[in-house]
Amino acid sequence: MKKRIPLSFQALCILSILLFITACKPKTTFTTYETELIGKYSEQIMPVLQTTNTTDSLFLRQPTKELTHADIQSELFKSLQQQMLLTVLDTTRRGVGIAAPQVGIGRRLIAVQRFDKEDEPFEFYANAYIVDYSDEKGSRAEGCLSIPNRRERVERAATIIVEYVHPQTLLPCRDTVSGFTAVIFQHEIDHLNGVLYLDHVE
Repeated sequence: MKKRIPLSFQALCILSILLFITACKPKTTFTTYETELIGKYSEQIMPVLQTTNTTDSLFLRQPTKELTHADIQSELFKSLQQQMLLTVLDTTRRGVGIAAPQVGIGRRLIAVQRFDKEDEPFEFYANAYIVDYSDEKGSRAEGCLSIPNRRERVERAATIIVEYVHPQTLLPCRDTVSGFTAVIFQHEIDHLNGVLYLDHVE
């Protein structure tokens, strides 16, 4: 005759296993505010911070924090990417790039339209930095989703090397970018450092 294990003991074992799995799962570093903001606009266009608003302007001037591997692998990160893409593609104010701080998330994440690639896709770059600038420069008019009704000519490097974290492998990657796409990268990575394109205008 087999001895039956009490249901209470079985439940305790299952609970212990679940707690162990939860404890072992890497935790994200998204703040409560960031989590709530991303959740509030799930699968929606997010409001873009504006320099015409004092609170928004102060936030846009703050350097952003890096994303951890746990952050990048989280569902919250995927939601943020989707919402940033919907926001930059908004037909009422379509852009060619967007940075996380522009939607109120102070993290090193940008989306850039790759005009140097077939079909000109939007791609996301986590923990993006520019590690090299060419001596050759170019000047063109720039605008910004966060600076309404204004465009100014800005001098930028013609070619740059961008370093970032690959979202699948989590390995560091480098990409050499030139032309208009390089301008977009420089503009968006400036946002991650609390810099606006107007800071480059003489």
